[in-house]
Amino acid sequence: MSKAPKIKTFVLDTNVLLHSAASIGCFHDNDVVIPMAVVEELDKFKKNSDELGRNSRRVIRLLDRLREKAQHPGALTRGVSLQSELPGATGKLFVLSVSALSGKADEVDGVFENELNLNSPDNRILRVARSLHDSGKHVIFISKDINLRLKADALGLKVMDFETRRTDGDNERNYNGYRKINLTDAELDKLYHTRQIPPGNIPELLTNEFALFASETREKHSAIARKRADNTITLLEHREKVWNLSPRNKEQRMALDLLMDPDIPLITLVGGAGTGKTLLALAAALQQTLHDNRYEKILVSRPIIPLGNDIGFLPGSKESKLASWMQPIFDNLEFLLGGEDDKKGKSSSRLTADSLINAHKLDLEAITYIRGRSIPRQFIIVDEAQNLTPHEVKTIISRCGNDSKMVLTGDPAQIDNPYLDASGNGLSYTVDRLKGESIFGHITLTRSERSDLAALAARKL
Repeated sequence: MSKAPKIKTFVLDTNVLLHSAASIGCFHDNDVVIPMAVVEELDKFKKNSDELGRNSRRVIRLLDRLREKAQHPGALTRGVSLQSELPGATGKLFVLSVSALSGKADEVDGVFENELNLNSPDNRILRVARSLHDSGKHVIFISKDINLRLKADALGLKVMDFETRRTDGDNERNYNGYRKINLTDAELDKLYHTRQIPPGNIPELLTNEFALFASETREKHSAIARKRADNTITLLEHREKVWNLSPRNKEQRMALDLLMDPDIPLITLVGGAGTGKTLLALAAALQQTLHDNRYEKILVSRPIIPLGNDIGFLPGSKESKLASWMQPIFDNLEFLLGGEDDKKGKSSSRLTADSLINAHKLDLEAITYIRGRSIPRQFIIVDEAQNLTPHEVKTIISRCGNDSKMVLTGDPAQIDNPYLDASGNGLSYTVDRLKGESIFGHITLTRSERSDLAALAARKL
C-alpha cells in the first residue's frame, strides 16, 4: 500500500507576492506560509500607486478575508483553509513569526546570532523557513531574490524561483515565429513556378507561423510562406515600400506581413538593438492610419523606467515630461518622415511629428495612464514591453477596443525592471501563452540593420 505524498510547505518571500498577488493560490493541496516579516514589508508598499502597491493591497485584503472567515483569534497562526477564497488551492495558509516557532537547532541559532542579524526582514523570513524545516516539515523556500535563495540554500533549505508566469526553456529554444526548412534548388524553383507548397517538406506549423524555405547551396535563394487561420499555407507576395520603408532582411519581411494584416490585432516583435522593431511598427502605423485610413490615430506608449541613475524630477506639463522618454520614438519618426534624407534637416521633421500630435493623429502616453481606458480604432505601439510584468501586459492588451491593433516590442536581454528577467517578463510571457492563436502573430528579429557598429555591438558586447 503506497503512502500518501507528504504535504509540502511553501514559504513565500515578499517579492513573490509583489510580483503576483495570485501566487498564494498556485500551490494546490500544499500549505503556504507567509512570515510576519513579509506582512510587515507589504505594509510599506500598500500606498504605492504602481503594480507593486496594487499587488500588496490585494494580498493584504485576501489575508483579511481569510482571517474573517475563520472567526476566531489567532486563526492565521494555526492555519486557515485557502479553498474558501481560492478554489484551486486546497491547502492551508499560515502567517508565522520567529517567536511563534519552536524546535530551533543550536547550530542554526549560532548562524543567525553571529552572521545573519534578525533586524533584517530577509533574515527573519529565512529564520521562519529554517524553523519549519527543523520541526520536520518538507519546506520549499520561494523567492525571486537570487541572493536570498543563496543564503537559504546555505542554511540547508530547498529553494525555488517563482516560475508560474515564466516561459518554458531558454531564449534559444523559445518560439521565434518561423521555422527554417532546407530545399534543393530544383524544389525551390518548382515552388516559385507552381506556388504550391511541396508535400512532406513542412513540419506542423502553428497558426501565423512562417516557413522559411532556404536553398541548401545558395544563401540568397529562398521563399517565405505563412500558415493562415484557415490552415492554408501561402507564399508571401512581394511587398512594396511601407511608408518609405523597405524590409532589409527576411525577418523584417515576415514582421511587415503581420503588421499589415488587419485580421491580426495583436503582434509581438522581439529583437536586439537596431533590428528595426519600433521602426517597422511605426511605418506600418503611419501607412495604415494616414494613407489607408484603417485606424483613426496612432497611440505610442512605453514604461517609464530609466537606464542607469534617474535624472530626477522633470518640470513642465505631461507632454514636456514625456518628450524625454519618447525621444527614441521621435528619432524613428524623423527617419520615416524624411528628416534623415532631405536637405531641410531634422528640425523640420520634428515639426511634422508635432503636427501629427496637434492634428490628433499621434498620441504619446505613459503606461501609467492606460489603465481603465478603452481604445477603439487605434494602432497601438507599446515599446520596451520587456519591462512590464505579465499582469501589466494583460491589463494593457485588455484595453484594446474594436478595430484596434496592438504591437508589443522589446528586447528581453535588456531589462531594467529589477523584479523581472528574460523569461519572467510580460513580453516573453505573452509570446509563450498566445503562440498559435489565430489573432496573434510574433517574429523574433536577430539581424541588426541600424549600422555596422550597432550590429557589431549587438553581436559581440
